[in-house]
Amino acid sequence: MNIVTPVVIRGTGSFVPEQTITNDHFTSYLDTSDEWILQRTGIKTRRKVSEGESTVTMAAEACRRAIADSGCDPSDIDLLIVCTATPEMPIPSTSCILQGELGLAGAAAFDVSAACSGFVYGMVIAGQLLTTGLYKNVLVCGAEVLTSVTDYEDRATCILFGDGAGAVVMSKSPDPERGFLYNDLGADGTKWDYIWMPGGGTREPISQKVVDERLHFMRMRGRDVYKIAVTKMQSMVDDALTACNLTPDDLSMAIMHQSNRRIIESVRTRLKLPPEKVSVNIDKYGNTSAASIGLALDEARRSGRVKEGDIVLMMAFGAGVTWATIVARM
Repeated sequence: MNIVTPVVIRGTGSFVPEQTITNDHFTSYLDTSDEWILQRTGIKTRRKVSEGESTVTMAAEACRRAIADSGCDPSDIDLLIVCTATPEMPIPSTSCILQGELGLAGAAAFDVSAACSGFVYGMVIAGQLLTTGLYKNVLVCGAEVLTSVTDYEDRATCILFGDGAGAVVMSKSPDPERGFLYNDLGADGTKWDYIWMPGGGTREPISQKVVDERLHFMRMRGRDVYKIAVTKMQSMVDDALTACNLTPDDLSMAIMHQSNRRIIESVRTRLKLPPEKVSVNIDKYGNTSAASIGLALDEARRSGRVKEGDIVLMMAFGAGVTWATIVARM
């Protein structure tokens, strides 16, 4: 199998806040039940930031853990990519604030906004920049405080989202047998209004109207998103395996964006993969958007479910709409 992008993931890290929101929280004031939420989403609990916590504080902890796991010194990092749909503030970029927090003096820094696909987008970008030799060690972080843009009066969406961060340190591979076998990025901007937040941008700047009409919260066409996500993710799997001349049996692990347990199960069933080969943590954390792949990858590596030499499929689908796939020999 040809190595398309000769890079390695040297270290991983993740962080979630301590505050936990259970399904019982929603049953206390909404017309819903623990059974209904579990059946529809697979979510039991999700995490929420407490006072003093933010996108940057979570990202910083995940990044410190990834750097420590990689064996790098912080001074070795020469590029930081932050993937988020919930930035610390509109200006400056979250990556610049995080760069200062981590003490990565002089390292280039920029944000990627591709919603739930953001982390995989960031890894693909990092891989290309490492391959050119422009950078030697790239820190990619996905971090989200989705609870800050969740409308807790919207029964259909408020049960879905949680906060967290995941990070990786990537370098050019010294081993010609390790790296990305395949990567693909895509988007369909005609479906931008499948998942969106109407207020807060230049189209509808913050105003009393925005607050009164709750336009500063995320909105989602749930059924439309579910239908297109199931179909698209299944075709993404087919495209990736065909391009790599692999079968599902060749995969050591499939790490999919944790948006809905039913979507994950539909892909697992199509691949005929045993449960132990599919990473699932949506039950604990809910949908953490750009943080979810990083969180799941870190958990899989630290538990020994993903090891050096394993072939791992990572893929995500999110607002925009966007999608992204990587097949990596770890």
